Amino acid sequence: MSNQELEVLGQTQECCPGLLTAPLDEDQATELSRVFKALADPVRLRLLSMIASRAGGEVCVCDLTPAFDLSQPTISHHLKHLRQAGLIDCERRGTWVYYWLLPEMTDRLAGILTRPVGQPLPQAGQTPAQAAS
Repeated sequence: MSNQELEVLGQTQECCPGLLTAPLDEDQATELSRVFKALADPVRLRLLSMIASRAGGEVCVCDLTPAFDLSQPTISHHLKHLRQAGLIDCERRGTWVYYWLLPEMTDRLAGILTRPVGQPLPQAGQTPAQAAS
């Protein structure tokens, strides 16, 4: 993902508030939808989790493929979607490809979905307006 695309997603904190504090503009919504679409697939979500939780911060594709009842080209296809969404990156070393998490994007997603500090949580059956009063 380019620096411009990260800026569209609000990587610079001064210009772009989170989803819960202000509406997204069209460009932000389009870019975020690509990330959420990549995460909406169970295989991709598992792959991201396996990569993110790996001791040492990176994992070889040869260690990912056996965890699934899928072909190697199918796993590579899912990894491509995660890369295009800016969630992971990779490097070829000889015949193997190694993957690692790009924490900037996961941190950004967390920031977008985080409730602003001090905002009260509504009780069950209570509207947000009732919780604020």
